[in-house]
Parts: sequence; structure tokens; C-alpha cells
Amino acid sequence: MLLVFDVGNTNIVVGVYKDKKLIKDWRISTDKDKTSDEYGMLIKQLFIYEGLDLNLVEDVIISSVVPNVMHSLENFSLKYCKKEPIVVGPGIKTGINIKYDNPKQVGADRIVNAVAAYDKYKGPIIVVDFGTATTFCAISKKGEYLGGTIAPGIKISSEALFQKASKLPRVELVKPDMVICKNTVSAMQAGIIYGYAGLVDNIVELMKKELKSSNVKVIATGGLASLIYTESKTIDHVDKYLTLEGLRLIYEMNRE
Repeated sequence: MLLVFDVGNTNIVVGVYKDKKLIKDWRISTDKDKTSDEYGMLIKQLFIYEGLDLNLVEDVIISSVVPNVMHSLENFSLKYCKKEPIVVGPGIKTGINIKYDNPKQVGADRIVNAVAAYDKYKGPIIVVDFGTATTFCAISKKGEYLGGTIAPGIKISSEALFQKASKLPRVELVKPDMVICKNTVSAMQAGIIYGYAGLVDNIVELMKKELKSSNVKVIATGGLASLIYTESKTIDHVDKYLTLEGLRLIYEMNRE
């Protein structure tokens, strides 16, 4: 079995692959203060609950945008899986030519998404990842990572309203039935959901113009992708497991 970790600022997505098939995945909170033993106990319990054996893990691969978590996860891998983990970063084979001013500045999650998207959908392609930040990444027809855009995430935008406006409450991220709303909660929800869909569509349209292609696929991933997809005019498909699949592909390129 292959154990994969996608470490984001808010959540860590954990996946287990067997013979190239994702057999289980979990989403746990990213905690910079957790020790390797705490992660070990948590993941071991998840395995036991699903009837899996942590001792059967043959390899571990980690993609992270949170450096402070890496020490604990690497030690977890060594102690509980008896494996030196592959960490996505400089020196790792990805099969993607990164056309960035400084390739080291590109988040590991963005590269992992690009690898999976190009392998599955070919190019040109735009990947929209709805995480703590929302990232837009463009991949050329030749499989080159061209760059992209980073916007505040949906939850960040919602939380900013609550924190900075004294009379506005914290709201659940659900879509109201209309935009001309009759109460404050629905009005905030409409502004966040419909407004964010407009942000996504505008950035995607501008990126399509710069790509100079009429056949650009737009793939969305991340926890809140499905929420925006229903209101977006430009997103073609939601791929929930895009990042995990990218980690599996990168592992296969580097397992020697």
C-alpha cells in the first residue's frame, strides 16, 4: 500500500492506494503542534477503524505547504511505517516543465495538481484548487506549468466579513435561493457564493485569453469546489481526488 499526504494550511488529506486504486481517504485538521506520535496514533486508529493494517504500508509520499508540520510527518513515517518518505519539492521528478520565474516558489500542491490534471485531461488546462487560498494554474498543451493566480479562499473571505464588520455574524457556507435577500445571513451567503463564482469565472476567462486557445479544459478540486461549480459558467469538471492522484503519479516516477 502507498500512503499519501496532502498537507494544506487548514486540512491534511490522507489517502491509501493499493495497486493504483485509492481505497480510502480521510481529511484531518492541520495541527502544527502535533508530534509524530500524535499523528501516529491518529492515523493508526483511522486504519484500524477501516480494517487496514499500517504495517502493510510500503511507501509514503508527502506534499506540503506547511513547513512546520513536516518534521512530525517525516518522523511519523520513519517510526510507524519504517519508511523514508518521498517529499515533493526541488529535485523530485514530476514530468512537468515549470515556467516560473523561480520554480522553487511554486507550492507543492500546485505542481501535484498540474501533474494529475495533465496526465488525466491533457492540455491546455486550467486547474482551480479551492483551499485556504484559491489557486488558478495554467498548463500548456505541451505539459508546461505556465503559472497562475492566487486569490483569498472562500472561508477566508467569509471570516473576514465576520471579523471586520461588527454587526455581521459568522455564516454557514451554503447557497441561498436568490440574490435579493430578505435577511442578513442570506445576504452574506449570496455575496460570498455568487460573488466568488463571478471571481472564478472572470479569472478563468482572462487566463483563457492569455492561453490563446478555444479548447481549454477547466478542472476544479478542493473542499468547496462543488459549491462553486454549480454557479460557475467556466468550470467543466470537479475532480475531488486530483491532488491525491498527482501524488501517486509522482511517487511512481520517483520510487526507484
